[in-house]
Amino acid sequence: MSLLTISFAVLLNVAVLVFVLGVARKIRSYARTPAPLKIPTTPAPVTAVGVGWRMAREVVFFESLFKSSKWTWAFGWMFHAALLLVVLRHVRYFQEPVWLPVVLIQPLGTYAGFAMVAGLGGLWARRWLVDRVRYISTPSDHLMLALLLAIGLTGLAMRFVAHTDIVAVKVFMLGLLRLDWQPLPSDPVLLVHLALVALLMLIFPISKLLHAPGLFFSPTRNQTDNAREQRHVSAWTNALDKRP
Repeated sequence: MSLLTISFAVLLNVAVLVFVLGVARKIRSYARTPAPLKIPTTPAPVTAVGVGWRMAREVVFFESLFKSSKWTWAFGWMFHAALLLVVLRHVRYFQEPVWLPVVLIQPLGTYAGFAMVAGLGGLWARRWLVDRVRYISTPSDHLMLALLLAIGLTGLAMRFVAHTDIVAVKVFMLGLLRLDWQPLPSDPVLLVHLALVALLMLIFPISKLLHAPGLFFSPTRNQTDNAREQRHVSAWTNALDKRP
């Protein structure tokens, strides 16, 4: 087995481990963080069912972003919807046989790559062209967008410019899952693409991309507006009340 295969097998395994443990640790931290105030963004639902429906609209349609900025919403929703299709398309590399829904999504996933890159381009242009956004943008914001854009462009390059042996790639990926490492094609674009994906997984748990799971723990979204009907007491307040 070549050094290249061993290096990327180790890199990808470490990246997945860091990603899973890092995100799990952050979710645990979110779940344990006290929410001492009743602060749902009004108008807010007054029932748990209403909160669930509100969260669903926020996750699927980015409702609050739509109300705030139509252009940002358009590019942001385009990127996230396209990213979902691209990820679903890549599921085929980890399955044998491939599920029928994954097979059916393949044509959409292919061209969703263009929408993903276009959405990222719009979001990055916003950070340069809108004064108030440019003022609060940090180097990490630009680097994260550049990383995502590079992943999308290298993926499109493999599909439409520098083709790689996708059968060998699938054998390699299945080998990682089965702890039976198989040779990885040495195509430069493929290696860059995989290295960038690994880098993304490594930095995800310490980046602003954690807004993905963090949304579900936002008290402005997951609280009911029932402050008058029911007293809101945080867990840490109860602990303080029981002190000797």
